[in-house]
Amino acid sequence: MSHSQFKAMLTVFFDIQGIVMAEWVPSSQTVKQQYCIEVLTKLREHVRRKRPESWRNGWILHQDNALAHYALSVKQFLANKNITVLEHPPYSPDLAPCNFYLFPKIKSVLKGTHFVSVKM
Repeated sequence: MSHSQFKAMLTVFFDIQGIVMAEWVPSSQTVKQQYCIEVLTKLREHVRRKRPESWRNGWILHQDNALAHYALSVKQFLANKNITVLEHPPYSPDLAPCNFYLFPKIKSVLKGTHFVSVKM
C-alpha cells in the first residue's frame, strides 16, 4: 500500500438512479453551516434539472450527523425550501447508505489507480 500525497474531500449526492451531484470540497474550505447552505442550494438546482419527477413529487435528503448539518441556519434553509430530511440515527456511522451503495462502486472503479492531484 502506498500513501497518498494529498487529501481531498468529495461531496456526493445520489439516489437509486445514480449520482445527482458530485463536488470536490476546496482544500482550504472548512465545512461549516454557510458552506453547507451553498452546497444545498446547488443540489436543489441539480435535483430540479436531473430529477424533475422528484422535484415535482418531493424528495428526501438523508445526511449524516455532522455538526454543520444540524446548525440552525441549515435547518431553517431546509425548512424554508420544503426539503424533507430523513434523520440519521445517532451514533450510527455504519448505517450510511454510502457504505452499501456508493463506496463499493467507487472502490471497484478506482482500484489500483494512483492520483497525483485532484485536478480533473
